[in-house]
This record gives sequence, C-alpha cells and structure tokens, in this order.
Amino acid sequence: MAKTPIDIKAHKRVFKAASLMGPRSGLPTVVESDRDGKITRIRPLDYEEHIDWDSKNPWKIEARGKTFSAPKHTVPAVYYLTYKKRVYSENRVRWPLKRVDWDPDGERNPQNRGKSKYVRISWDEATDILAKEILRVKEKYGMSAILSEADMHGEGKHVAPSHGCANRLFSLLGGYTVQMRNQDSWEGYSWGSKNVWGGEPVGELQPSGNLFPDIAKHTELLLFWGCDPETTAVGFDGYMSSRLSYWLHSLGIKFVYVDPALNYSGVCQADKWIPVLPNTDAALYLAIAYVWLTEGLYDKDYVKTHAVGTEEFFDYVLGKTEDGTPKSPAWASEKCGVPEWTIKALARDWAKKITSFAIGNGGPGIRGAFSTEPARLQSILLGMQGLGKPGRHQVKFLEWNLHTDVYPMPYQGKSIINVPHRAEIVRPPYTDDQESIRIRAEQRKLITGGGKDLDNEANMKKLAEIQKGRYKLNELASGIQELAELCKTTEIPPQQSIPKCMIHDAILNEKIEWYGLYSFCGPAAEQWIKHEFPAPGCSRLHMIWTDCPCMVTCWNDGFNFVKALRSKEIECVVAQHPWLENDCYLADIILPVQTKFEMEDICDDTGGGIFTSIFHEYPACPPIGESKNDFECIAAVAKKISEDVYQAYTGNEKAISRVIELFWQGCGVAHLDTDDEFHKNDIFVVPADPDIQKRTVGIRPFAEDPENNPLSTPTGKLEFTSTALKKYFPDDPERPPYPKWIEKGPSHDERLSSVRAKDYPLLCMSNHGRWRFHANLDDITWNREISTMKLRAKDGYQYEPAWLHTSTAKERGIKHGDIVKVLNERGTVLCAAYLTERLIPGVVYVDHGSRYDPIDAETLDRGGAINLITPHNNISKKATGMVVSGFLVDVRKVTEAEMDDWKKKYPESFARKIDEATGVCLDGWLLRQ
Repeated sequence: MAKTPIDIKAHKRVFKAASLMGPRSGLPTVVESDRDGKITRIRPLDYEEHIDWDSKNPWKIEARGKTFSAPKHTVPAVYYLTYKKRVYSENRVRWPLKRVDWDPDGERNPQNRGKSKYVRISWDEATDILAKEILRVKEKYGMSAILSEADMHGEGKHVAPSHGCANRLFSLLGGYTVQMRNQDSWEGYSWGSKNVWGGEPVGELQPSGNLFPDIAKHTELLLFWGCDPETTAVGFDGYMSSRLSYWLHSLGIKFVYVDPALNYSGVCQADKWIPVLPNTDAALYLAIAYVWLTEGLYDKDYVKTHAVGTEEFFDYVLGKTEDGTPKSPAWASEKCGVPEWTIKALARDWAKKITSFAIGNGGPGIRGAFSTEPARLQSILLGMQGLGKPGRHQVKFLEWNLHTDVYPMPYQGKSIINVPHRAEIVRPPYTDDQESIRIRAEQRKLITGGGKDLDNEANMKKLAEIQKGRYKLNELASGIQELAELCKTTEIPPQQSIPKCMIHDAILNEKIEWYGLYSFCGPAAEQWIKHEFPAPGCSRLHMIWTDCPCMVTCWNDGFNFVKALRSKEIECVVAQHPWLENDCYLADIILPVQTKFEMEDICDDTGGGIFTSIFHEYPACPPIGESKNDFECIAAVAKKISEDVYQAYTGNEKAISRVIELFWQGCGVAHLDTDDEFHKNDIFVVPADPDIQKRTVGIRPFAEDPENNPLSTPTGKLEFTSTALKKYFPDDPERPPYPKWIEKGPSHDERLSSVRAKDYPLLCMSNHGRWRFHANLDDITWNREISTMKLRAKDGYQYEPAWLHTSTAKERGIKHGDIVKVLNERGTVLCAAYLTERLIPGVVYVDHGSRYDPIDAETLDRGGAINLITPHNNISKKATGMVVSGFLVDVRKVTEAEMDDWKKKYPESFARKIDEATGVCLDGWLLRQ
C-alpha cells in the first residue's frame, strides 16, 4: 500500500521549557505538531518572532576589544531537540500497572521486586488499592511509616509539579517521612568549604554577581578543574556556558583542564590537559601549596589580613606536624599520577598569572570519598592568591540563577522571577529538639546581612518561619490571598526525615544516625546536629511512594538499595512516572504520568543565560495512553479516600486556567508587563537590567576591606583551620580542623594503596553523561546511535561504554567493543569497552544514569548502571552525602562461556524483550493478558 505523504507543515506551535532541572523550568523552545496532534519537531525559540528585541535592553560584555552579547535565539541542549523520542518512547507507561505477584489482600512477595512482570489495571482499581493501602498503613503504623521520595531533576513543571504532589496529600492525612536530599551536587563544598569561606547556602563561593565580566577583563589563566561546560551545564541551562567559554578563550585567556579524562570542552579548548587519578586532587592541591610556601609564591599580605588558622595548615603542608611528611610534588606525584615537574609548573604558572578557578558540579569537590578535603584545599589555594581581587575568583559554569541575588552573567531583569509550585518537595520535618534550635540560632548568617550576630529573637522567628511549612511564596505572591491559599500546605509537616543516601540503611537497620541535613541547602550550623531514625515516637518504614525513581542508577550502592526494597518490612512500593525504568521495577503499583508536552502550564527561564522570561505552555500533543499529570494522579487517590480530602488537596477543584493566572500574578514580574505581552504573545521577556554590571563583583568588598565586609564564617575571615570544626569535631580523622590528605578512614578504603586493590586495581570514575541528564533520556533512539552513548556488541545489545586507556585494555586482552564486566565485592555491571587515549591509564570511566537492566536483581546488571556498585558509606563519618566516583573496581572481558552460563542460570532475564533501538522497554516487563 502506498504511504500517504507526510504533511511537514506545522499545524500548531507551542512553547515548552527545555530543562530537567525540575522543579525549576528552563529556556523556552518551540514545539511543532501536525494536524493529528503528533509532535513533528522541536526547535530553539527565535526571540524576534515573538518580541521587540531592542525593547528588552539586550546586554553585552565588552573586554579586550571584543564583545559577547545575547544571541537572538535560545540555545537548548541537543537532547531536548530530540525529546519527542522520549514522549513516544517504547518505554512509556501508558496505563496503571500492578506487579503480577503482589496481592494487597494476600501474599505480597517482596523478594520478587526487580524480577516479576506487571499487568495492566484500571485507574479505578489502582486508586482503590492505593487509598486502602494508605489508610491501612496509617491505622497500623501511623503516617510516619510512609516514605515520600520526592525531589529534583524531573521535568520542570509548576501547576502539576513532577515532584512533591504526594507530600501534599500525606500532609493532609497527618504527615509522612521525607526523603531529605543530600547536597549531591556540592557535598565537599557544603561540608568542607563552608568551614573555610562560608559560601551559604551550598559552600560554593557566594555572592557570585558579575564574575564573568570581571574575568573577561582581568583573568590570564582559567583552571577548569573537573569542569566540562560542553556537558554538565547544558542539561540545566543549554549551551550559553559553551558559547561563553569559547569567547573567554578567544580573549587570550589560557585554559588548563585538570581531569582524569580529556573531556568534551577540553578537546576543543584546552591549552593544556593535566590528567589526574580520580579523587586524588587533594594531594595535588597540597603539593601546589608546598611549592608556593617554599618558593614564596603566594600573596602574604592578603593572607595576613584576610585569613586565620594559617600556621597550623602551613606546618602540615611543610611536614612540621605529627605525620612529618612534607607534601612536596614528589610525594603528591605518587598519589595523584601527575608528574612532579608538571605539578611545579602548574603551581608557578598559577602564582605568576591572574588566575580564576572554573567549576561545574563535577570534579573532586563532590561525590567522592572525603570530598570535603579537596573542596577546602581549593578554597584555601584561592585565598592564598588574593581571592576576590580583580580576575581572581571561583566561578561556576551552570546554575547561574541559583544562590545569588546578582547573577554571574548580566542577563537578569530588574525583578527576579519566582513562579510558584503547587506542591512542596524537601520540606524539613518538625523538631522540638532544643539543642538543634540553639545551634541553629547561633548561626551568624541565618538570614542575609553580614557577619554580625543576630539577636536571639530574630533567629527564633526565622527558625519558626522555616518550620511553619507554608510554601515559600515571594512577598508579592503572599499578598494574593487566593494564591496563598492555593499553595498552602497543611499545618502538619513531615514527622521525620532520612538522608536520601541512607534510605537503604534506614530499611535494613533498626536504627541509624547521621549529622546535619536537617534541611536541603541548610545553613552551616546544621552540620553539628546529630539526628536519628526512627525519630522519637515515629515508625520504621513500611510503604514507599516515589516520583523520582532513579536511586539504583543515580545514588550510592544501588544493589544494596534493591536489597532494601525487597525487604518484607516494605509492604507497598508505588511509583508515579512517565517511563518504566530503574526503581519502577521495584514497585508494586505504577501510575502513568504525562510528560510536560501533554500538559498546560506556566514556566520560567531564569538560567538560560540570554534573558529571564515567563511563558504559557499549551499541550503539544494529547496524553499518551491513560496517563494523567502528577497532580491529577494524586487527586484520583485523594478522591477515593474522601471527598473532604479531595477538595482540600485540589483547592476546591480550581480550574487550570485560574491557577495559571494566579501564578502569573504572583510570579514577581507581572507589574513590568505594561503591554500585556504575556496574554497577547504567551511569553513575557523581562527587559535586562541596564545597570546590572554596576553591581558588586563577587566578594570584592571582602577583598578590599575584610573588617567591614566579613564572610559568614565564625571569624568573618578565611579559615585555613576551621574554628567550628575545632569546637565541635576536633578529633575527626576524616574531616579534621584543617584539610589533610586522607589515605583511608573508618568510612572508606578506596585508594590504590588498599589491600583491596590487589583484587580491584582500577579506579572507577563516573560523571554526568554527555547524552543523558542523570537517568533521563537513556531511551532517545537517535542518541543511542552515538558510540559514546551506547556501543552495540556482537550479541546485538547496546551496552553502556566503559572508557579504558589503550594500555589498560591491552593488559587485560580487551579490544574496542568487547563486552566487559566492571566489578567489585558489591556486584557486577556489564558494559562495552571504549578504547581511547583521552583517559589516564589505570582508570575506567562509566557515566552514571544508564538504565538498570537486571540479570540478577541484587548482583548482576546488563544495563551499565554503574552506581549499583558504588561505595555504601557517606562522604565521611560526620559528613552526610553519597560517594559514587573514585572507587576501586576491576574490568575483565566477558567470555562466551560466561555469558552462556548466565543465560542458563537466569533465563527469564534474557527472555525479556529488548527493543532494538530503545533498549529496555515496556513490553519487556509487561505480561499481556
């Protein structure tokens, strides 16, 4: 039969935000659909098609005779332009599903989670089951027995948020246990650098206003330390970071990349690549300090007036303390793999030139064992060279809209956009612990304003506000009574919390303890407070509800998490998600969720780097199958509990058009829209503030006058030796008062010097993937054709690439494309060998986020989900966060005999359908009736 010609002319065009930063939105794109409502293409938004360009005060940065200015179209990540493949994925959950051998009225078979298939059920049956389960658990154990896993990095949505809708329902029913997200993008800075320079709220250098214009004018050397603007930043903010780095390089600024791999930015722009062994950067930093101290290459006058605790730290570097070992380049070279002469040359070049330090949610300051130490050392080295002076900064190539009133790039408008959300995510639990309250009240910078002590009454009021639990609307929005009521939560907060990186411990152990993390991005004072689970008067966990089902492939010790969810203690697991992937295989009930492309919403762009804007999103296509948006999924369950609960949850069934109008009125910029552009054009671009570049540069006031412009540390100065750590944890061997090289400790033994290295002699590095965003987008068929995304092996399966240096592979008899196993005592993950010279020898590099495809649910994975075998423990004993890079493994070639043995032992796993282009798919887990 002849095919009907395709009508490529768009029938409908709508705006959609391109970011998976969720809950925030992202830069606008234009989505085109045909007459049948099928998405045909996604393209960048051309501003001049929708706005008067000149009326928006387009900004520019001028330096050294060159200009960097706002492009006239948005620059979304390449994988957002392919997102229609995600909408129509073979992996979409189209209807409610129930695990075949889970009977809420009989045998629940928790041991088969991750193995059993699913059957299609109706929404009526699904909501009946869930309403009864919630009420049963509440009656038997109390609401604290329900864990809500609801946090960041789904699609950015506001009216029906990707995360937290279940929290709204549970709070109405009396509370819940909240999964408190650990500082997973900033761990070392949050638990380390805060004790050097403050840097609230996450420990990276703040404030960060106008840093890039200052760097463009003054910096001579820019150190990209584990930083890849071509990869990590684009999932958040698009390619403005890439454009900016190219322009800075064109000014003649020297770029040096320090990274175990020559990353995608470094390939294009590095003047010098210095390969370093993963998670050994602390040794390299110490050796740089040694060169500066022994050769007099640091800013002595600045250190004398701006820093405290220098003598103890300097003595340690010079070998004058208890270990008696000078931290010389020769000493460091054996630890980090960087030649001695390279260390000296780097130290001297850094000291000679006006140098800034580029980071981007990667590198040694996050997600590694003892990551507090390299983060603190990085802060100290910057301080030794006059931090805050012209051209001397720590600067970040993503998340420009977070944690600062003035952005590093000058694209922001006169008012900050803050579109409300209809649900809360990581709200801290209630506490009446007086010691917790006392310590928090001591914090000097609990509210904005400087380094002076605040009176106790003001602190207590601030604490009460944090604990009160209403959604944090801006002042304008709070004054709109209808909006305030709509976004209000009940007065009952979560009863207890568990750090996300310790969920498996909370299930498998009678009791757990940890320090800090009372709240996500909380103040420094929280790190001294000890918490426990179960909290007094609360239950252990018996039910889990997740809207972010990616623990196995994004967090720590994934196989142990699988074991935990197969515990008989967990009687019901619910996942609400658009796709069947990762933790969904461990669920008993799965609710099908619409993507943002099927929804109406109001979204904002505050991080795209061109303008700030707010826009109305209309559906680009009809809902897939029987999917509902996240808010509707929970509303359907609330309806089955009672009509009163349903009305309270939905705000008396307020129409979506009214919700969007209220969100517009309360977003903080509606008053600037004097021509009603939002309603006429569905987008309002906020004119850039023409005076923004006159605002203060970074911490320049501290650099110029530290006494009158103190940091938020206890002394107001840079603390090379932390006064707070001396006070609270003076004998901590893993995070001592001044930063040290930690060979091993009670929490970790992951160095090449370990006895374990005899069996596992390679260091595994796991980064953000270039073709994924965390666990999102692994099923985009176009991207899966790229060899650095997937490699199709001789058995036809598309494996996750495991990068190996050619010499490392040769030692093991491994050739490019061979199926290999990456293993340690925690389990085995299969990959395909990707041989390259862009990686330091002795390392295997596997991106995190590949979808879990279990052969044996607790020990063996075919999908390349490397986080299944990452270390179990926290960063250190008293610093709560995950460790998922720089750990010991081995890589071995998989023989045909070994693969045949697995096929015989696990026939059901190999019998699951694998889509040739998509990989793991719905049909592989669905039992059709």
